Amino acid sequence: MTSILMGYDIGVMSGASIYIEKDLKVTDTQIEIMIGVIEIYSLIGSAMAGKTSDWVGRRYTIVISGAIFFIGAILMGFSTNYTFLMCGRFVAGIGVGYALTIAPVYSAEVSPTSSRGFLTSFPEVFVNIGILLGYLSNYAFSFCPLDLGWRLMLGVGAIPSVGLAVGVLAMPESPRWLVMQGRLGEAKRVLDRTSDSKEESMLRLADIKEAAGIPEECNDDIVQVSGHSHGEGVWKELLVHPTPTVRHILIAAIGFHFFQQASGIDALVLYSPRVFAKAGITSTNQLLLCTVGVGLSKTVFTLVATFFLDRVGRRPLLLTSMAGMVGALVCLGTSLTIVDQHEGVRMTWAVILCLCCVLAYVGFFSSGIGPIAWVYSSEIFPLRLRAQGCGMGVAVNRLMSGILSMTFISLYKAITMGGTFFLYAAIGTVGWIFFFTMLPETQGRTLEDMEVLFGKFHKWRKANKLLEKKKRVAHGDIGTSDPDNRAHLLA
Repeated sequence: MTSILMGYDIGVMSGASIYIEKDLKVTDTQIEIMIGVIEIYSLIGSAMAGKTSDWVGRRYTIVISGAIFFIGAILMGFSTNYTFLMCGRFVAGIGVGYALTIAPVYSAEVSPTSSRGFLTSFPEVFVNIGILLGYLSNYAFSFCPLDLGWRLMLGVGAIPSVGLAVGVLAMPESPRWLVMQGRLGEAKRVLDRTSDSKEESMLRLADIKEAAGIPEECNDDIVQVSGHSHGEGVWKELLVHPTPTVRHILIAAIGFHFFQQASGIDALVLYSPRVFAKAGITSTNQLLLCTVGVGLSKTVFTLVATFFLDRVGRRPLLLTSMAGMVGALVCLGTSLTIVDQHEGVRMTWAVILCLCCVLAYVGFFSSGIGPIAWVYSSEIFPLRLRAQGCGMGVAVNRLMSGILSMTFISLYKAITMGGTFFLYAAIGTVGWIFFFTMLPETQGRTLEDMEVLFGKFHKWRKANKLLEKKKRVAHGDIGTSDPDNRAHLLA
C-alpha cells in the first residue's frame, strides 16, 4: 500500500502537470520544481524513518507513512493556487520518504531466505502498479472540466492509505526489530509463522541473536539488550569509523541507488508525454494513452523480475537490465535527434520507434535494476545498521530523482532531448561497470552472511568462494577426510 501511494504520485503528476500548467498559468520552471521537489522533500522522511522504525517498530512506521501521505493528497486535491499545491507536495514528500525506506526493510526482515528476493521486490511491483493507476487516473479524469480534473487526479491518491489502517492489524512485527528490543518470545512466534520450517526458524533466530549480541543459550521471552537497541551509535559506525565490510556495503548501496536514478528512469516516466509530443504525437488523449502503455510495461516486467530473482540471481538480471537500458537510451536519443533535424515533418516511423524505445527502456529497468535496488540494499546491511543504512540509500535515490526531475526540461532545452538521453546512456554505461566490479551475488545468502561476503571490494569473488567452501563443508561434501582442513574452513 505504501508503494502504491508513492507510485501513484509519480504516475499521476505526469499527466496532471499538463492541466495544472494550463489552469494555474505556471511556467515550465515551476512545473519542473513542482514535479521534482517531492523527491527532495522525501529526504526528510527517509532521514526520519530509520530512527522512527528503530523506536516504534517497522509496522507502525508503515502506518505513519500512510497517514502523512493521506494528509498530503488531501491538501493537493483541495489546492487553490500554486503555493497551496506546493504545501501539499511537501507533506506528501515526507510520506514518500518514509514509505521508500521502511517497506523494503520490513519485507527483508520478515522473509525467509528461500523467497527473500521475490518478497522484497514487492515494493517495486506495487510502485509500478501505483504508476499505472496514476496514468489511468490521468486518462479517466481528462474528460472533466479543467479546474476539476487535475484536483481529482491528485486527491484520489488519499484512498489507498486508508487500507493501511486495516491491513496493519494482520501484519506481524519484524522479528529482527523484536530481538533488538529483547522480545525473544514474540520474535520466535513471528519466525515460526514466516519460515519454511521449524529448523529454519531456529537458525534464523540464532543468527539474529548473534548479530544483536544476545548469547545463544539465552531463551527467555524477555531479555536485556545493549544500548544499541534503539540505533544509538549507528551513524558513527556507518560514517565515522566504518569497517572495510561496512564501507563496501555502504558504497554498494549508495552507488546502486545513484545509478538507478541517474540513468534517467524518473525523468522519462514523469515527462513521457513531452517525449512523445517531441516525437510527433499532438493529441492530449493519445499522449495519455501512450503513458498508460509505459505504466503497463513497467508493471508487467516487474512481475517477471520477481519470479526470477531467487532463481537466476541478482547479478545476471542486474547486468542484463542495465545493458538493455543503455541500448534503448541510445536508440531513443538517435531517433529524437533525427526528428530534431527534420522539424515540422511528421515521421510515423519515428513515433513508433520512440514509443518502442521507451517501452523497452522501462521494461529493462523494471526487469532488473528497478526491483533489485530495493532487494539488494535491504539485505546487505548488518542488522544493527539496516534501517539507517537503507535510509541513506533511499536519500541518495530520492535526491538523484529530484535533481533529474527538476532539470529535465532545462537540460533538453540546452542540449536537445536526444542529447539528454545520450547523457543518461553514458551514465548508465559507467553504472554497468560499477555493478560488474563492486557488487557480489547475494542470492541464497543469509542476511548474516553479508558481513563475510563484503569487505574485499572488487576482489569480493574470493570471499564468495570461501562461503561456498564453508557451505559444502557444513553439508559434509568436502573436507571430511581432513579434520584440520574442515576446521579451518569452518573457522
